[in-house]
Amino acid sequence: MTAQPSHRPVNPCFSSGPCAKRPGWSLDNLKGAFLGRSHRAAEGKNRLNAVIEQHRKILNIPADYRVAIVAASDTGAVEMALWSLLGQRGVDVLGWEVFGLDWIKDITTQLKIADTRVMKAPFGSLPDLSAVDGARDIVFTWNGTTGGVRVPNGDWIPANREGLTICDATSAVFAYDLPWDKLDVVTWSWQKVLGGEAAHGMIVLSPRAVERLLTYTPDRPLPKIFRLVNNGKLIDGVFVGETINTPSMLAVEDCLDALTWAEGIGGLPAMIKRVEANYQTIKDWVAKTDWVDFLAADESYRSKTSVCLAITDPDFAAMDDDSRQAFVKSMTKLLEKDGIAYDTAGHRDAPAGLRIWCGATVEQSDVAALLPWLDWAYTQTKNKN
Repeated sequence: MTAQPSHRPVNPCFSSGPCAKRPGWSLDNLKGAFLGRSHRAAEGKNRLNAVIEQHRKILNIPADYRVAIVAASDTGAVEMALWSLLGQRGVDVLGWEVFGLDWIKDITTQLKIADTRVMKAPFGSLPDLSAVDGARDIVFTWNGTTGGVRVPNGDWIPANREGLTICDATSAVFAYDLPWDKLDVVTWSWQKVLGGEAAHGMIVLSPRAVERLLTYTPDRPLPKIFRLVNNGKLIDGVFVGETINTPSMLAVEDCLDALTWAEGIGGLPAMIKRVEANYQTIKDWVAKTDWVDFLAADESYRSKTSVCLAITDPDFAAMDDDSRQAFVKSMTKLLEKDGIAYDTAGHRDAPAGLRIWCGATVEQSDVAALLPWLDWAYTQTKNKN
């Protein structure tokens, strides 16, 4: 029987969203928040614009790309893009995990765009990226948070494309170096690799995406919260901190704190390095552990942030799905009971397994401390069944 480990993670937060706060985070960091005032006051707009410009600087977003803060987290940002931009031409939409499959549903059952090609793959795999057509709009997630799979790079996106690429990049931004020249719309939320608070999203538009906004009017009504154009002109204020809806200035302050931390440790290269160290720690453990493997078999497209693990023990595989889900629930409850690790079960719609967040706000030492506890919890749960 595996002995109970003695060393515990300092921070037991391994949730894939909202994610762990940055190392050293404290409520005291938010004492200077601009509270009880209008976000449209000069100082409020300055702080919102600072969020935009710090993102631009750290992520190396091109100067001619527009960046805005929008409502409803990454989901709101993606919906804004889909509803505002799609319909001018055919769409290729890719789905291999929960959120990508949601965008498929939106495009086919809500927007009802007739000329849609759906490209699906099961959890742990990617669709055939070479099958996409650059003459069409392309909608995809960069990093599948619920499936542990990411696109390996942007080489499959045609440089001379006629359509737009709309990329849900939450769980990817601040963890990978994105090829901005291949991306026309990019969305994410503060709650992922930055470890910020939820409910706010970011959207980045290339000049080609802006041109589409100005020259194409969808044949459907757009809710106010999605509108980036008024009377044929871009609403420029949105891109300098004049948000469409009222933001939480406390969450804005928290985001500024996270961005300052990211810049202070060395910016994007340092953030990427932290993610890779966390992933490598799990990779080394998996290589010597006989009951577990990565859900994504091919390392070239394996997520390094939302690391999804499959339980490979033949006894587990012989169970029915409900029993496998119950096993994982029992196992992760053991970890939660004593504050060892929180939120380590896979997504409810994914195959029964584990999901360990390895974003940049997670310390490599905490990942290393967690792994013996996974062995212990697995053995304890198996012996009870």
